[in-house]
Amino acid sequence: MDRTGGAPGGAGSPEDTNDPRRQLGEECRSHRELYPGEPLSQTQLARLTRTSKSTISRVETFVGPVPVDLPPLLDQVFSTDGLFKRLYEEITAQSFPEHSRKRMKLEPGAIAIAEWSPTVVPGLLQTASYAYALFREGDPRASDEELAKKVQKRMARQEVLRGSSPPDFSVIICESVLLRNVGGPEIMREQLAALLHHGAQPTTVLQVLPLSAGTHGLMDGSMSILTSDDGQPVIYTEGIRSGAIIDEPSAVRHLSRSYDVLTASALARDVSTRMIRKLLEAS
Repeated sequence: MDRTGGAPGGAGSPEDTNDPRRQLGEECRSHRELYPGEPLSQTQLARLTRTSKSTISRVETFVGPVPVDLPPLLDQVFSTDGLFKRLYEEITAQSFPEHSRKRMKLEPGAIAIAEWSPTVVPGLLQTASYAYALFREGDPRASDEELAKKVQKRMARQEVLRGSSPPDFSVIICESVLLRNVGGPEIMREQLAALLHHGAQPTTVLQVLPLSAGTHGLMDGSMSILTSDDGQPVIYTEGIRSGAIIDEPSAVRHLSRSYDVLTASALARDVSTRMIRKLLEAS
């Protein structure tokens, strides 16, 4: 459901050689110094990745967060076939609560993702402003910097839908999610527009479950079905402060059937789009 973000702080200690944050910094420095032809300076690498020398320095010395758009640019400059992107995904996964980490690892490799969200816009579809508003409400004592890091990690997860071969993505959102004013009218207008954009993608099916729908088997909380390339689905369910991965075949079959029933009860794709557009125009 993505009510909250990762725990404050980073991955592991910089002294931990298994820490992906440290590995990313060391790989960056190594590839820069061994660049074909002649070594690149931090300034030259910064120019190639459209960032600053100070950012490259911080990345290589494991100080502060890694900008979300930097890893794919490093892969492009160094021709590393997704190495930096994978390390960044590990960094992001480690910063989430333990119950969310397996899901974070499963998402990038999933060929299909199906989600049901009864209370908030799913994390994979949230705008940065919407996510920030949720994080602020969930942790009112957090600093702006801590909240910004959480938002950055939430946005990084969305890369799974932006690649050249995104998974088949199906999502059902309760109508109440569209009506709930998160962060104010401007943030909600931006979020509704983002939903329209996502819903128009050929690999995405977005449906709205109307408030008039009856009782169903998934009323207790949110659920995600992640199917890997071997065809085996696993299910992630989430409560307010807890979550669980379910892979026992009979339980997966039962919950998947409940999702199918929910799909049949939800508004059709085009009708859902019209509802969202009408709410956006009226806002």
